[in-house]
Amino acid sequence: MGNESTLFSIDDIDEIIHGRVRLGIITLLIANGGMDFKSLRKQLGLTDGNLATHMRKLEDAGYISVEKRFDGRKPLTTAEMTEVGRQAYLSYLETMQKLIPPNG
Repeated sequence: MGNESTLFSIDDIDEIIHGRVRLGIITLLIANGGMDFKSLRKQLGLTDGNLATHMRKLEDAGYISVEKRFDGRKPLTTAEMTEVGRQAYLSYLETMQKLIPPNG
């Protein structure tokens, strides 16, 4: 505990990604190469409004792109990671790795 390290600062954590739901969204999008709204909602166990709110925050940050269109007469909303989002996610993972003490 006496080891004062400057490798990690709480300020380094990306608050947009760090939220449990937003981290889940981003992880699913990266793992699946994009997903539709209904599948995301089902996988995460969220309400429409809750998922929409978190997706909007990620979209406003430029981390995901959202496309709304129609499949026949049914609305279809899909989301994909942007390159900005992919880089932010990789940076987030690097920051989290700093929390793991080196074996020694």
